[in-house]
Amino acid sequence: MKTRILWLLLLMSAAAYSDPKTDYLLYCRGCHLADGSGVPPEVPTLINEVGKLLALPGGREYIARVPGVVQTDMNDAQLAAVLNWVVTEFNTQTTPTSFAPYTAEFITSVRDNVLINPLKHRADLVSQ
Repeated sequence: MKTRILWLLLLMSAAAYSDPKTDYLLYCRGCHLADGSGVPPEVPTLINEVGKLLALPGGREYIARVPGVVQTDMNDAQLAAVLNWVVTEFNTQTTPTSFAPYTAEFITSVRDNVLINPLKHRADLVSQ
C-alpha cells in the first residue's frame, strides 16, 4: 500500500513539473520514438514532416486532430506546448516562417473532432 501511495505521489509531482520535452517522452515516444523518427508508414516521422504539413491549407488543424494527439491525457495547454516543441525541435528546416504557435484555446476548439482516417486525410492534404 505504501509503495502505491509513493508511486502516486511521484507521478503527481512529475505531472506538476512537466515540460514539453518530458511530456513528449511520456506521451508520444511510445509511437514516434524519442528522436521523432516514428515507424513509417503507420506512425509517420515527425522530423521535417510536421513543418511541411503546417505549410498546407488545413495542415495545422490536421496535426492537432490526429487521434494520438487529441486523445492524449495531456490537458490542452500541455498539448499545445508539446506540439510547439515538436515543431521547434524536429522541424527547423521545414517550418513556415508564418507559423504561429499552437495555443490551448486552439486545441480546445479542435479536440472533439478526431480524424477517423488520418492516413487518408494526410494523403488528401498532401495531394492538394
